Amino acid sequence: MPVRQDRRQFLKTTLVAGIAVTIASPGNSALAALLERENLRPAPWNPKDGSLRYRVDATAKACGDKLFAYDMRARNLPGWPKDQAHAMLLRVTRADRVYAGFDLAALGEELKPDRIVTAADLAKDGLKFPPFYGDDLLLPEGKTPAYLGQAVAILVWHDFARYRFAKNALKFRDDTIRWGDETGPLERDPWAAFRYVRVGGETPFDDDRYSTLKDTVVFPGGYKKQLPQWPEALAGGKLGEQGMAHAQAMARELDAPPADWLVLARDYATQSIDTAALEPDNANGWYDAANATLHLIVASQSPQEVAEECAKLMAASRTGAKRLVLHPCYTVGYGSKDHTHMPFYGFAASFYGDGRPVRLANDRYEQFQSSLKRHAFSMKYRVAVERKTGKIQIFTADMQGNGGGRCNFSPSVALVAATAAQSIYYVPRSDMASTALATRALDAGSARGYGTLQSMAATEMIVDEIAHELGLDAIDLRLANVLRTGMKNTQGAIPGGALRADEVLEKARAHPLWKDRAARKADYENRHPGRRYGVGFACVQKDFGTGAEAAFAQVEVSREGKIRLRHIAVEIGTGMTSSQSVLCARWFGRPADAVETAQTDWSDLPLVATHDPWLMQQDVQDKQEKNPRWTPHLATPTSASNSAYFYGHATSEAARLVFNHGLWPAALALWGRGYGGGQLAPLAVRREDARWVDGRLTAGGLAPLTLEAIVAHAYEAGLVTGAVVHTFNRWQWAEAEFPLDGAAERLPVDALALRYGDGAKATTPNGYRVVDRSRVFYPPAQRNNAGVTYYSAIGTLVELAVERASGKVHLLNHHSILECGNAIVPELVSGQLQGGIAMGIGHALHEFLPLYEDGPGNGTWNFNRYTLPRGSDVAVWTQTGEVLPALSETDPPKGMAEVVMIPIVGAIVNAVHHATDKRFYDLPLTPSKILAALDAPPNGDKA
Repeated sequence: MPVRQDRRQFLKTTLVAGIAVTIASPGNSALAALLERENLRPAPWNPKDGSLRYRVDATAKACGDKLFAYDMRARNLPGWPKDQAHAMLLRVTRADRVYAGFDLAALGEELKPDRIVTAADLAKDGLKFPPFYGDDLLLPEGKTPAYLGQAVAILVWHDFARYRFAKNALKFRDDTIRWGDETGPLERDPWAAFRYVRVGGETPFDDDRYSTLKDTVVFPGGYKKQLPQWPEALAGGKLGEQGMAHAQAMARELDAPPADWLVLARDYATQSIDTAALEPDNANGWYDAANATLHLIVASQSPQEVAEECAKLMAASRTGAKRLVLHPCYTVGYGSKDHTHMPFYGFAASFYGDGRPVRLANDRYEQFQSSLKRHAFSMKYRVAVERKTGKIQIFTADMQGNGGGRCNFSPSVALVAATAAQSIYYVPRSDMASTALATRALDAGSARGYGTLQSMAATEMIVDEIAHELGLDAIDLRLANVLRTGMKNTQGAIPGGALRADEVLEKARAHPLWKDRAARKADYENRHPGRRYGVGFACVQKDFGTGAEAAFAQVEVSREGKIRLRHIAVEIGTGMTSSQSVLCARWFGRPADAVETAQTDWSDLPLVATHDPWLMQQDVQDKQEKNPRWTPHLATPTSASNSAYFYGHATSEAARLVFNHGLWPAALALWGRGYGGGQLAPLAVRREDARWVDGRLTAGGLAPLTLEAIVAHAYEAGLVTGAVVHTFNRWQWAEAEFPLDGAAERLPVDALALRYGDGAKATTPNGYRVVDRSRVFYPPAQRNNAGVTYYSAIGTLVELAVERASGKVHLLNHHSILECGNAIVPELVSGQLQGGIAMGIGHALHEFLPLYEDGPGNGTWNFNRYTLPRGSDVAVWTQTGEVLPALSETDPPKGMAEVVMIPIVGAIVNAVHHATDKRFYDLPLTPSKILAALDAPPNGDKA
């Protein structure tokens, strides 16, 4: 039975590559029975103190409502056939021989699939991966696999029982895949390499002599044996050659340093880990051939990408499909579902269900075998400090990140690792090189931490060791080198706003865990003779955002005073739905009543983006921006801790416009009623005097007004009742001038549409009027080289004990000090802090995946072999944390979901050194490694 559309839903359909694309949303889709508004109840708001009682989605989750894509079955979906087909991907477990097909004899006749899809079938039907994902949606016979776990076939069963029995029968078998000649693993050039060189001026505040922001990023001219071949070092040459000349000069000075310098050279390594999302990757799709329509349910942090790319794939295919209806659902993200390949496997499988919906969902073994991994990194650091002052003079790094067999975000992760390595420190001269390797490992992606976990944890280890070598207090050394407001990062960019890592350091230095650590160590070890006690500290500041953040947001208020928010953001477990709703309270006196997330239809503000925003040249931008409907980037995935600051900016600007051009003039009109200008006339009232008190608007002593009364007048007077905005940020906000109320108003948005009240003309189907900008001010394309300008800082103290007999680490306590501006919902910040720290503890002490044949690509890994930290491992009952108060109520919220997991890693390693007098450079810090170091001869503390 085809799914019927009402007129509004039909009008909310857009065209991509000639394919009609509809994004289903609560209230108007085939999922209405599942995602109706009662699942996302209005925010439980306390107007007295302006706080939420619990998350918007709390009741739905606690009651087990179907919110997640993994929960969806055909029988639950109105309009879908009730018979659900099930599919699995057949994967290889080696990558050193020619693939020669497969043998399903183990299934017998009874369990054999109802449909088998191979690379030949996909080629016949014109189905393939989008370009971002590389070649071979399914590996064809005659090729060597690019990576372990690569998919070779889609097997489809029409019923669940046979599917389940067959899947079990194929598990752990070595004879299913047939092999040809041995070729060895494929050898390929790295995915990318970057080098960031900076030579500062006389002081941290003077102009740089050379930097990537001012001059250029250094790129290799090619690769040899997987090593980048950097340009020739020429002081008077091209910009890249000049950068190499500076890098060469630093290397010479580190090789033969002045007598009063300490130069420390150390090699660090961090492991590959699983992102361990508790919702495995999945998709469920139904191709309705009678109506040439594909309905697709996905779990993705980037539904915009899925919608656009699936439409292009359909248009280029020979399937006959003409329309895509996409259902993005709640999911569990933290990078695990950011540009993951599963939606496209689900897309392809949907065409082979013989009229049935096809569900493709990983079990835990398959999830380990195919999900995105955190990059394993190796890092060679050299740091020079002046012995007398402890001031850092030079910091150089050469990093390699294992990106695995598909590129994914490996270039970006390598780039971010290099630009983040300086962490909280000012470095007058630096040379940061980073390479993303292509190997036969599983592909690694944008896992939480995004390269900074790897590079900054190592930085905190080497800084701690430098302090030990110099006989200095480790926090005092950090304070001597801390990056302060107005100083430049290693790319030559000045970070935005006040930097407050120094405040974090001062608080940590005064904390009893640090101040009394010597006495606590003596007391603990006296009471526990079989254990050694240690306290460690680490402090980092991490960027948030990608350098090309773009968002749509829509805020409107109904005639009855109900507030509706639509957003591109996806709920991935962070509580974004709640926080974006709460941002509306400043302008309406309460949070949004209805929140629709993962929206990709923005026909009320039609824009185009024509070039890669990260690679855009200035002349291209200058030419394109003359079109008032052009923007450098349409929408970014929910990732990179971008919801609070970047998504929140879009929400706030849309709400602000409705208030400034709708509610405020309506309120003034109501207060001004009566002879001589009413109660308003005797007073001097300004817009900034407006306050919502107990859900009513007042200003300068005026009588409080209900939102409903204000909105009623706004509609009657034809004032603004809704706004759609588009925002863009390239390490600074794009701004534009718009003709509003007879004057040019400059706003930190680059596109705008407004809905007016009664009698207003509209130019879009939903009653909006696009307000074309008269001028636009995009950040220069050179700004891409800034690497980052937005930071959140956190310091973490760790108290632990090491069992002398076994090497086991017992985490006794930890305390974190976080700086993140004004928290939108403090309880969500606390939850992210606790969860992030647990993940960092897992990375430091427990989690580990072998990269190659004995790793997850062989299909035998599950949580029985992969150790996640439990409550007993994370000091769950003793941990504490605090958030620095914002400088004022005008401070924006900062992205903090990634930074919170990082310092605990370095702090644990540093604490183990305090406990054992042994240094460790290779993670995770397992009991066997510690025990081996404790039993080693006492002629050095390296391990």
